[in-house]
Amino acid sequence: MQARAALDRILPPRRRALVAEFLRFGVVGSAGFVVDTAVLYSALAAGAELYGGRILSYVAAATATWALNRAWTFREARNRPGGAALGRQWALFLAVNLVGFLVNYGTYALMVGNLPVAATHPVLAVAAGALAGMGGNFLLSRRYVFRSP
Repeated sequence: MQARAALDRILPPRRRALVAEFLRFGVVGSAGFVVDTAVLYSALAAGAELYGGRILSYVAAATATWALNRAWTFREARNRPGGAALGRQWALFLAVNLVGFLVNYGTYALMVGNLPVAATHPVLAVAAGALAGMGGNFLLSRRYVFRSP
């Protein structure tokens, strides 16, 4: 009980819920990273170039993370009355996360364009881009796409 009281003083329950939500968002983002990387490498193997392949992989990853965030990270918001229809919510998620995408893709492009190791192993640039865009994506998704009831 003392540990919980100490935790409540350090991080009140409302803030703890926000941290838990952010951690779930991070886990979902990790799954998105796997999808992003797998689709990128598949596209490269099929003959796509580094930049075009990344756009395809990003859309696939964004779709996967939207579905997982809807089902798990922001599940309470999913069930609110008057929630957006699936297609509209997916489109809103992609639009809102465009800010994070620009940071993500910009980081990726800078790395593959300037670091030979990143051009040889694009997974490094995908990871750096994902981390760079994560905070903004969380805040924008929470506020505009998956608003709490």
